[in-house]
Amino acid sequence: MSTTVEHLTERSARSAAEVNEEIRALWLRSGGTLTGEQREEYQRLVLEWAAAAPQSVEAA
Repeated sequence: MSTTVEHLTERSARSAAEVNEEIRALWLRSGGTLTGEQREEYQRLVLEWAAAAPQSVEAA
């Protein structure tokens, strides 16, 4: 499975807030220490969140 931002953007219809809530729930379930499998899930969620988050534009 590809975990590129482009792939996640096409696949995900969830908002950044929804993905953030899942990230928070993962940390709560883990008790603050992620297993290897949970780390992989966290990385996938962070990429999904980044793809869903609004992009800010800085003035040049």
